[in-house]
Amino acid sequence: MRFLVRIALLFICFCTQLTAAAARDDEYLRGYVAAVVERELNVSADAVSVRRGVVAIHADLSAADEERLRKVLLEVEGIEEIVILPADTRLPGLVWFPKSSLFTPLFADPRWPHFSLSYQYYIDDDDLTHVAAPNFGELFPLLHYAPAYGGSWEVGIQAGVFAIFDLASDSFDLINADYRVALPVTYAWGSWAAMLRFFHQSSHLGDEYLLRGNNGNNRINVSYEGLHLLLSRDLPYGFRLYGGGGYLVHVDPKSLDRGSLQTGIEFAGTGIDLGFAIPVAGVDLQFEEEGNWRPNVSPRAGLQFGEPFGLGRNLQVLVEYFDGKSPNGQFYDRTIRYIGFGAHLHF
Repeated sequence: MRFLVRIALLFICFCTQLTAAAARDDEYLRGYVAAVVERELNVSADAVSVRRGVVAIHADLSAADEERLRKVLLEVEGIEEIVILPADTRLPGLVWFPKSSLFTPLFADPRWPHFSLSYQYYIDDDDLTHVAAPNFGELFPLLHYAPAYGGSWEVGIQAGVFAIFDLASDSFDLINADYRVALPVTYAWGSWAAMLRFFHQSSHLGDEYLLRGNNGNNRINVSYEGLHLLLSRDLPYGFRLYGGGGYLVHVDPKSLDRGSLQTGIEFAGTGIDLGFAIPVAGVDLQFEEEGNWRPNVSPRAGLQFGEPFGLGRNLQVLVEYFDGKSPNGQFYDRTIRYIGFGAHLHF
């Protein structure tokens, strides 16, 4: 356990140093591209944005101008892709119901709302061994606003259901279901993004589990509201670093401790194109006052398939591991370990 934490922290330190050493990060690339489009095409610098080496230009260009621009820019080191969008899709002010969110999902966070189905094998657990974990949810942006001073604001709603089923039981018993809803406010500028969420979560035991012997006596009414702040930085070469913390403003039961910290590192295989997918890997570390600040470690790695069937942002097939306090609300006081694999769809 300590070895995994040390490796994760060393990985984070390495990527932080990598940021300072890189000559061409997203901010540098945006300045370069903005100068080119202003000089060559008389397009405003405000029409240019760069995120993880992907350049987006909001301008009405002719086919010849678009081809000429791509030829010039794709020779620049650090630019992975160029997306040309109509000028009226730029965010000069307010845009209702935008298609994508300013804050990229944290794919190694076990409680980030999205659509997924995972198999988990619990290690040395007295109650569970073979577990199915379907999750349903997403972050839905409602409004984007681009102020004159730069960057973009986003207001949205985030909701999710996290469940676990006992595959070793005769009827695949529902064990626990957590319901979470949040109101996130995000501000993004360049390669940075910050999200503040006010959230509510309630947890419930499954009916079949309640009928198992004395297990019904273990039911706890777990419900709480809190604030959570995250800061994310896209680094060169496909890395991303994030961190933050939270505080519960209302808890049930009253004995629940309230503070938490979170950090993590991700890698999306920028520049490593396998033809059908790219490699991805990440580790999420969460420290909770309720668990005496013992780290909950969640590493994941696998392949990412972009825009599967035209339905979503990406599909990830990941190998998963977890060691720490159970994220399943009714069992928050238990320490668990599991290894598994799953399919994760992010819209």
